[in-house]
Amino acid sequence: MSFSLLPLLVLLSDVPVVPAHTGKDPAAFESSIKPLLTKSCYVCHNAQLKNADLNLQAFDTTEAVLADPDTWEKVVVKMKTRQMPPVGFPQPDEAEVRALTRWIEDEFQEAERRAPADPGRVTARRLNRAEYNNTLRDLLAVDLRPADDFPQDDSGYGFDNNGDVLSISPVLMEKYMRASEKVVRSALFGPGDLKPTMTKIQPPGPKIEPCTDVPAEYDLTGLTLHSALHAVHRFPVDGEYQVRVVLGGLRPAGSEPIDIAFAVDGAAPQILSLDPQDGASFYDDKQDFTGKYRDFKVRVTAGEHWLSAALPRYYEGLPARYGGKNPATRPVVKPEWKPRPNATPEQLEESKKRFAKRMEEAEKTPVNEGRIRHLEVVGPFDYPRGPSPKSLAAVFACGHAPGRHRDGCIAPTVGRFVRRAYRRPVQDAETAAVVALATRARAQGDSVEESVGLALQAVLVSPDFLFRIEKEPTAAAAAAGEPVTDHELASRLSYFLWASMPDAELLRLAAAGTLRKPEVLAAQVRRMLKDAKSQALVEGFGGQWLQFRGLESAAPDKERFPSFDNNLRLSMRRETELFFESVIREDRSLTDFIDGPYSFLNERLARHYGVPGVVGSEFRKVDLQGTRRSGVLTQGSVLTVSSYSTRTSPVLRGKWVLENFLAAPPPDPPAGTPRLDEAKIGADQSLRKQLEAHRSNQTCAACHSRMDPLGFGLENFDAIGAWRTEDGKYPVDAKGALPDGRAFDGPDEIKAILKGDRQEFAACVTEKLLTYALGRGLERYDRRTVRDIVDRVAARDYRFSALVLEIVSSMPFQMRRGERARS
Repeated sequence: MSFSLLPLLVLLSDVPVVPAHTGKDPAAFESSIKPLLTKSCYVCHNAQLKNADLNLQAFDTTEAVLADPDTWEKVVVKMKTRQMPPVGFPQPDEAEVRALTRWIEDEFQEAERRAPADPGRVTARRLNRAEYNNTLRDLLAVDLRPADDFPQDDSGYGFDNNGDVLSISPVLMEKYMRASEKVVRSALFGPGDLKPTMTKIQPPGPKIEPCTDVPAEYDLTGLTLHSALHAVHRFPVDGEYQVRVVLGGLRPAGSEPIDIAFAVDGAAPQILSLDPQDGASFYDDKQDFTGKYRDFKVRVTAGEHWLSAALPRYYEGLPARYGGKNPATRPVVKPEWKPRPNATPEQLEESKKRFAKRMEEAEKTPVNEGRIRHLEVVGPFDYPRGPSPKSLAAVFACGHAPGRHRDGCIAPTVGRFVRRAYRRPVQDAETAAVVALATRARAQGDSVEESVGLALQAVLVSPDFLFRIEKEPTAAAAAAGEPVTDHELASRLSYFLWASMPDAELLRLAAAGTLRKPEVLAAQVRRMLKDAKSQALVEGFGGQWLQFRGLESAAPDKERFPSFDNNLRLSMRRETELFFESVIREDRSLTDFIDGPYSFLNERLARHYGVPGVVGSEFRKVDLQGTRRSGVLTQGSVLTVSSYSTRTSPVLRGKWVLENFLAAPPPDPPAGTPRLDEAKIGADQSLRKQLEAHRSNQTCAACHSRMDPLGFGLENFDAIGAWRTEDGKYPVDAKGALPDGRAFDGPDEIKAILKGDRQEFAACVTEKLLTYALGRGLERYDRRTVRDIVDRVAARDYRFSALVLEIVSSMPFQMRRGERARS
């Protein structure tokens, strides 16, 4: 559902042809609106023709119009975007379109204002994978992320925390049971005896075009070269690991030994030397790296880490004939031709020719074919066996030293855990049932720790833990709704901003009944946004709104985009994450997403963008003024996920903008819609020409007239976000015009238009963030809330914290109603 529409043109005349309706004049429909409908709509949409199965003549009163909002909202969109009346029919002028659409919008807004307030109803919501992992982390101080092995969560209304689509299958229930045992035992007894395992890491590499020329300048660290390998790997526990860096490819014979550098999270690398001539090889005229490796030992903490392996000073140590720096000084032992026994003179002559040709080719062996082929991570070794003090403190309430717990520890420990796990006050009977389970295990001879662990496992498979269950409103408040409890508000707040359970401070304020106070709530929001756990908002909300999660599955064609590698993929994602983080942490304006003149780059991404002066693998904030980049629309992540693997797509990019910046997604194409002929694109006409021909089909034009121009404005960026002025043999034409007549040329001008419509953009972000915060899709009755939030956020310069504060203070966030009676 959409709350914002493509904006109107500024009126060309100061005086409209038809007076604008204010929603208070009952005679306006007959006197002003009906004549416009007669002129522009009834000729096709009448009782006889009913084009598109629509008879607008049947709506003969204001009340009839208000009874079918879906139809009339489509009328507004069609009129504003000039999809109706169709080309070839008499067209209303701008003032007439404005009068008609404003009357419809005013009538519906007035009706919404008069309607009883409705906070909506949220289905009891299962914790999604991220929420489950984070909640276990904060509940038990164990970061094992068991849900990473669970089935993917379904999405609803664009987000995977929607209660209506988060169900539990038998397979998932079985995984919950296994996960509960694993995390509880890890918290109480540590990771136990873990056998070292080997994980092979081999992300897709770029295509390397063989080259015999040594570049005049290149990255001496090797980290941004195509020979490097970058990957993100999750380590299960703190400890020591062995990382085997395995090479592949060839190098000219006589080259000096090569260095291999390995680093974790951009730290100073370890460097080991490798001489391929020390091992066996299939070649006697080239150095062969196939299967050669070096082992590195690293000590890391549990969790995700960025691993980098590279060949520093890659073009040094080559034979002198290549003209590189620090040429090789080792002697080159050239192979000798050896006659084959019993060969005929003709065979010997042919053998000599083949040998001579091979020697000639060896003199031209490419200098850039060596590379890191893959990594093999083996471990853990030398890791802490016992439980961590943090985990024990999170579980036991009695304060005894490990191994010295008494029977009296069971009840307070289990009771506190139940309250924290259920995220609310609990009845004595609820706690007693779980304590009884532990008591029985203790009576059967289990240790206190084992008995407590059994009780904890039972809690972790309870619906009260797996679901966010809120108290049903009383019968008297079922229709109008009532405020959620303070503990429910604490959970709503923490799962919105942290995707995890409330912390001790939120629970304390909830127990005191003060969390709902405006000044207290505002202070908590600011505290939570500054906390490192708000990274979950970047990944959960930002990753799905801006769709940079899709980079994981993006696979640009290697032939057309040989420079795309995993380093670039990871760097693109990290840029957008850091950009979003900065908007949160620095409390910047929402409009920065449109044209914020800065970003976060490392050397690899800066080279891809053509931004000078950025050296090294670490990310840093970069001023982009004077460059072709600003905001997220020109970031590689967005440009890549909105492209095909072989080419850009103005359609996909235009659809992305409509969905994520204007909240006006186009409908799915009807069945049988003709597709572009991929074989002809760029062959005998440009992509733009083909799309223009595609739009000549009236069925296609309705949506493409809105999508394509927005996408054309970004055509200077190729399918992996690099700047270009030509698409194949055709010059890029980034000009376009919106249906309302506003023209632009290139990304800067289209961003200027979008920023000029910042109220529309703010409404879109508000819709998206409110949907995410509530865990449900928005309905018609939420429109008033969205409008009110946008108006108040605009008065505070569209600051991100202002938007979050308005959402958590809104009626839908703080209240809920019961299930409506079914008719």
